[in-house]
Amino acid sequence: MTVVNHLPNAKLQYTPMTGSAPDEPAERKLLPEPLQSIMEAVEPLYGVDETLAFGIVHVYGMIVLTSFDYLDKQKLGVIRDLNDHEREIHVFLGDLAAGLAAAASAAIAHRNKTVST
Repeated sequence: MTVVNHLPNAKLQYTPMTGSAPDEPAERKLLPEPLQSIMEAVEPLYGVDETLAFGIVHVYGMIVLTSFDYLDKQKLGVIRDLNDHEREIHVFLGDLAAGLAAAASAAIAHRNKTVST
């Protein structure tokens, strides 16, 4: 079972497909300037990548935003691997992976929640 299986609708699945699209032409140096330089430098003030990821996390509320922020800052696992490539550009893909992971964990938690009294 993949992370995508835990996402409830196509909108959440389309966001990473669309959002990761700019990374590939950036790797081939096909983007217009200054966007090409911004993508290569992984400019911290760019923010468009986080904006797309927020579209994923807001479906589940503030707890997912907290999880996303943690994953985005800590760069764990696959997110770290995407971030640490020297020859590849993953400006969008790293944030989208963090958003998907946060959303999927919330979806699983919502499905498996128990109420104790």
